Amino acid sequence: MRMDQAAASRPMWPGAALALVSCLLLVGLSMLLVDRAWSTWSYTHLHGIRAFVWLTWIVDPLPPLAAIGLVGAGAAAAAGWRPGPRGAILLAACLATVAVIVLKDQLKFVFGRTWPETWINHNPSWIGSGRFGFQPFHGGQGWASFPSGHTSVIAAPMAVLWRMLPRWRWLWGVPLALVVIGLLGADYHWVSDVIAGIYLGFAVGFGLAGLMATHR
Repeated sequence: MRMDQAAASRPMWPGAALALVSCLLLVGLSMLLVDRAWSTWSYTHLHGIRAFVWLTWIVDPLPPLAAIGLVGAGAAAAAGWRPGPRGAILLAACLATVAVIVLKDQLKFVFGRTWPETWINHNPSWIGSGRFGFQPFHGGQGWASFPSGHTSVIAAPMAVLWRMLPRWRWLWGVPLALVVIGLLGADYHWVSDVIAGIYLGFAVGFGLAGLMATHR
């Protein structure tokens, strides 16, 4: 565990600027070159395959579990419990999940991006009406594609585990990969939405892991 704590406490600021630049570059290139082509291909060749939809359900238990974990930790702390190394990891993962939910919802409102397909109230979409773009601060479920909430919510706790338990990194990448495959296979999100969701989730997860390690 000492090695894991040391990994979690290493400074991350030198890579922050590089991460931001790479995120902007990948998102921009995806919007220009990949998003519409992938959505069209996915809709044409993969539409109706339920296995992709099922993969996206991996995310569904995380928000309630994070809320239960935080409430339980608060009650335990009131009774005198103080988190050890494993408890710190649990708290960081729960906090990262809750925090990224708030952030992604606000960013969706700020960017106001339309979806690849039409699902609710005749929302404008690429497949349904040829719409592709952003309407900042528009509001509404029809303008909430960017960034991908599913991706950010799975990426945040996995980033905590990736940073605080680095010896199992191969394992923490599996749930994230499965959710991404599901989202893109079901044409639920643009590729650039998923890229942005990964960066957002990892930024929040790494930040909470670093704060928890520093506090301890």
